[in-house]
Amino acid sequence: MTTVSKDTVEIAVRPTGAALGADVVGLDFSQPLSPETLQSIKQAWSEHLVLRFRGMGKLSPEMLIEFSRHFGDLDMRPIATGNRSQFLEVDRPELTIISNVIIDGKPIGGLGSYEADWHADMTYVERPPKGSCLHAVELPPSGGDTYFSNMYMAYETLDDAVKKEIASLTCVHDASRNSAGELRRGFEEIDDPRRTIGPSHPLIRVHPESGRKCLLLGRRRNAYINGYTLEDSERLLNMLWSHATQAKFTWAQEWQLGDMIMWDNRCTMHRRDSFDPSARRIMFRTQISGEPVVAA
Repeated sequence: MTTVSKDTVEIAVRPTGAALGADVVGLDFSQPLSPETLQSIKQAWSEHLVLRFRGMGKLSPEMLIEFSRHFGDLDMRPIATGNRSQFLEVDRPELTIISNVIIDGKPIGGLGSYEADWHADMTYVERPPKGSCLHAVELPPSGGDTYFSNMYMAYETLDDAVKKEIASLTCVHDASRNSAGELRRGFEEIDDPRRTIGPSHPLIRVHPESGRKCLLLGRRRNAYINGYTLEDSERLLNMLWSHATQAKFTWAQEWQLGDMIMWDNRCTMHRRDSFDPSARRIMFRTQISGEPVVAA
């Protein structure tokens, strides 16, 4: 456990003991961050990849946005997610709502109540996000938990022969579907991954801040390894996905009301459990802009 003082308040960083994740205790989101406290949080984020801030109560959109800005520019929410001014006291384009709630026949947010498979966010663009902050505003009685996997460890524990095989390989990431799995306007349904339209990223990327190598898998649907036969691409991707999502590389976030989680999208993947669609789940989310992917 590490600590740092902010005026008279002591901030504690307590690792989960799993492959990734740590709790940050004692932070007051209503107060400005001192340079020392901000540096401590950045260091903890780099070391643990996922940070949890528990017992925050309800954070306002402004609080979440201002905190997130300390870690980079923020992406604007997709236009398709609509205007939230009827639901939020302050409608900010940097804020996205993740929810299954429907008001006046229209969803107030995205992703519904179904299970979300393992993925990294928006690898179907040239500059995937750096990370995200997600805050629990309303939660169902059970379900909807989020799991994270450490892509540093996934790469580092590969056999040397596999590391050598994938050292210079790139993979196409399907741009035809959004993060909810919905087919985008203007794209056609494909059933042959060799026809996938989207950016090609290296299977091994170098983290721009830590300098460490990690796997970059993105999403499994319609992924294709350039230069391989379809059979060999499927074989290798199946093996890499099975390896990277082993329980020993993961940590489960069992949500409590008021929790805020921030994760590094460049060196983790995550998934979500389904939950009862008749129960309400409302989350506030910000997304931190990323940088170009650099191959190992």
